[in-house]
Amino acid sequence: MPLFLAGCGEQAANNAATAANPGAPGPAAAAPTQPEAPKIPCAAPGSTEFAPVCTVDRTETPNGVILTLRHPDGGFHRLQITRDGRGVIAADGAEPAKVTPLAADRIEVELGGARYRLPATVREPAQ
Repeated sequence: MPLFLAGCGEQAANNAATAANPGAPGPAAAAPTQPEAPKIPCAAPGSTEFAPVCTVDRTETPNGVILTLRHPDGGFHRLQITRDGRGVIAADGAEPAKVTPLAADRIEVELGGARYRLPATVREPAQ
């Protein structure tokens, strides 16, 4: 609560200063905010509970699309979307990503002990 009140007091002081001297420049405008990255369900290593707290950043590269999956604690994993039907693979590191289809529109990816549930198009293999 004290921080909230201090912030309000600062805004009131800025407004008063601007009213007292209308020709003076006001406080700097707030920088535009970036849209929040979409949240996905994830489970930290050793946890059985999924929660929608991880974010996904999507980056186009010459080698394909890279997904960076970020945990609230700052940890992350990078996955590369494949074009050969496997879905995703680990983009770096020695440990492979284990991909398990959950439904026609969802997969679970395990990497480094962490698990992520991602939207995906799951197709039956051709026979």
